[in-house]
Amino acid sequence: MFAQADVWEKDSDQRYVFQRCYGMMSRNMAQAIATGRFTDAQWVERLMLRFADYYYDALTLYEQQHPDTPPVWQQVHDVALQKRLHIMQHLLLGINAHINYDLPLALYDGLHAEWPTLAEPERQIRKTDHETVNIIIAETIDAVQDEVIEPRSPVMALADRLMGRMDEWLLAQLITGWRTEVWRVTLDLLTAADPNQWENIRAAQEQKVLARGKELSRTRLMRISKARVP
Repeated sequence: MFAQADVWEKDSDQRYVFQRCYGMMSRNMAQAIATGRFTDAQWVERLMLRFADYYYDALTLYEQQHPDTPPVWQQVHDVALQKRLHIMQHLLLGINAHINYDLPLALYDGLHAEWPTLAEPERQIRKTDHETVNIIIAETIDAVQDEVIEPRSPVMALADRLMGRMDEWLLAQLITGWRTEVWRVTLDLLTAADPNQWENIRAAQEQKVLARGKELSRTRLMRISKARVP
């Protein structure tokens, strides 16, 4: 993951931003699994790998210019290659696609076979492990800010000095809110009455992610990149 990020950054391919941050998060997740921070580490590991499959499968399709490239990732990669946005926008665009679209599908894949047979306490274990990831994300954001964002954005470094760790906290809260929504979407997928209803839920989520991505790519954050540190 880091090798690919290095190649993209050297080529001024802005996709390196999400790739590098995803690598940092994956490294921290692997450590959390190894140190027993989850109730069911094996389930979390399977979920983590399935989650990554969605990202890398979409990347492969995009690189092949395949018509089956998921629209949410078509949007992210196109924006990264065609627009010069603020580094935070490129990060949030990738996070939006991966968490808000890929994650409910990965969760569904990891839960649908067992969900009808799980007692409520067992379902709560799955939800708790899902929420534990929020803590690891919050811990990772500090490093992302220090190692990825600030060296490439003096304005963000200034904001960090002025706000303390408030900006990292706000980003963590945003992602936590998205992941809470994702769990609700996953439950809707798990309880869909038939394949048509399942597909309607998936398609509605896809449109929501695309709309959010469109907004992220045109927000005033892009003006930050033109600002100067006093």
